[in-house]
Amino acid sequence: MNAQGAGGDFTVLVVDDDFYVAKLHAKHVDAVPGFTALEPEPDGRRVLARVQAESPDLVLLDVHLPQVSGLDLLRTLDVDVMMLSAAAEAGAVRTALRRGALAYLLKPFDPAALGAKLRSYARYRRILESASALDQSTIERAQRVMFGEDEAVSAGPAPTEASVLEAVAASPGELTGVEVAESVGVSRATAQRYLSALARDGRIRLELRYGQRGRPEHRYTMP
Repeated sequence: MNAQGAGGDFTVLVVDDDFYVAKLHAKHVDAVPGFTALEPEPDGRRVLARVQAESPDLVLLDVHLPQVSGLDLLRTLDVDVMMLSAAAEAGAVRTALRRGALAYLLKPFDPAALGAKLRSYARYRRILESASALDQSTIERAQRVMFGEDEAVSAGPAPTEASVLEAVAASPGELTGVEVAESVGVSRATAQRYLSALARDGRIRLELRYGQRGRPEHRYTMP
């Protein structure tokens, strides 16, 4: 796993033998702030070499490749992987998750679904890279961000509130309401409502930054 450079994007390698689909998925990746797609790879036999040479942060991998099974590739890749596949067989899904896939999206999917997974991945990575040694609560927070939590048994805060708090906690610097909204995948008004409540409760800190026009910009960080 690479450490994302300061201000740098997470790099993503799309692996799909369908040229059009691969380019489309790469376009979806590039549309998510903080992510950059590498040149897609259509040949499963070249994936390992590409990963070793280019060190992507994340691979978006199809199951059905003509040269090699994506599930076999998953077992050999030392990199974070999400599966993007039309393979809906329960066995394929179980195998992918058992072998470490962080997510499994069935084609065709809404680009917003991929965007949400990528934003979750960004928060997950930033939480895991927030310190050289992690305590149990930090590990569990990272798991909740990436894999979700059963709302029926959760005694914690509302999912959106938790996501807003996690976005602020995972950021190395201050965030605006717009940036939080984009990270969580909600409207600016919704993000602002939760940010204001969290600031009132003292769980995050509100800072006012004055720009050239003299209007203060609200920025949020952890206390």
